[in-house]
Amino acid sequence: MRQKGGLLGAWSRHSVRAIFDGPQALAFLPAVTLGAFWLGGEAALLSVALMLPLVLALVKTTDDTSRPQHNHRQQYDVSSQKEKIEHLLDQVFRNSNNGEQKTAALVIALDDCKALSNMLGHKAFDEILDCVQNRLTGVLRDNDIAARIDSHTFAVALAPARRADLEALIQISARIQSAIAEPISLDATTVYVSCSIGFCLASRAPGKNGKSMLEAAEKALLEARVNGPGAIRSYSRNMQNVRKIPETLVEEISEALENDQIIPWFQPQISTDTGEVTGFEALARWQHPRNGVVLPGDFLPAIEQAGLFERLGELMLYKSLTALKNWDKSEFTVPNVSVNFSGVELRNPGLVEKISWELDRFDLAPERLVIEILETVVADMDDDIITRNITGLAKLGCHIDLDDFGTGHASIANIRRFAVNRIKIDRSFIMKVDTDP
Repeated sequence: MRQKGGLLGAWSRHSVRAIFDGPQALAFLPAVTLGAFWLGGEAALLSVALMLPLVLALVKTTDDTSRPQHNHRQQYDVSSQKEKIEHLLDQVFRNSNNGEQKTAALVIALDDCKALSNMLGHKAFDEILDCVQNRLTGVLRDNDIAARIDSHTFAVALAPARRADLEALIQISARIQSAIAEPISLDATTVYVSCSIGFCLASRAPGKNGKSMLEAAEKALLEARVNGPGAIRSYSRNMQNVRKIPETLVEEISEALENDQIIPWFQPQISTDTGEVTGFEALARWQHPRNGVVLPGDFLPAIEQAGLFERLGELMLYKSLTALKNWDKSEFTVPNVSVNFSGVELRNPGLVEKISWELDRFDLAPERLVIEILETVVADMDDDIITRNITGLAKLGCHIDLDDFGTGHASIANIRRFAVNRIKIDRSFIMKVDTDP
């Protein structure tokens, strides 16, 4: 009976509030004042005029204090869920002495969440987040844990498994993205969302505990979001914090990319045996409207801070393949064109597929594209995705050139492992070769 009475009492308070809270309360004012005048004359009418606002305020205040504090509860739940993820990862580390059982942490964030929230409103955005969490849970196994750890961020701790390697994590991330990308029906509106994902394999975690692994996955997510939307990144120890560049330069370089101010200059590569042109290397140059030609050393840091390395790479690749195709049409024989690829681009799990698609689009054989990578990238064997991409590009048929050789201390074994076709010795080794004994 007590429980029933409590429910009835709560229902009664809710009903009273629904009647008296808001503009609809004004509908009762004529009836109340008329009744008071009939029953008690002017004195009663004056009492009603004084007491009615107080009663309405009391009803509203009583109801407000009885409401649960959703925001506070949500903040508490978010914090506890993050600890739950870390605890599961800790358990896996403790129980995986033989190395057979593996795990990983993933962190997923919705792209353009602020714009979505502003456009749809907080209530609708919360409904989207609930839908995303349900879809995320549906993709995972029963023993995996998914939790919301921030206003628009989710974390996943994979239950121990024998196969939790790089390829498996890329596939899991792709499945998560596909599930979240399905249209969401919201009232009479269809909403489309995307997400960026960062993950950390247990073998790559900077520390052997759940907190360290989750923080590493969050760092990978930061790089994914910089290169997004819809990017996937795996944590590696060589992920560096971007140094601060003036915001005006960052904005200017973004506009330069969109306005075709950054273009390739083609440097010929000549055989010393025959004197023939064996190819061209595409070098990025900024045709600044006021300052003239700007060299890469002066604008690449701004490209990095703006998260536009992949956009720059796409632009340089497109213009280089376009030039190669035009040379073919003009019957100007150019065997190949070399394009530089940054470490950021090489960390994209879909790089091989993207380049293969571009070559098909231009109807060019893979061996006519030379991938130039810095020796420092090959020397650092910590990043599995970079290793996978370089190997995949070589298998595709692209030639691999090692740039700035002598600066990164790459071993001969690493060079052979990546099927490097050509080594470009750093200029510091040959500047005084004719005079220095």
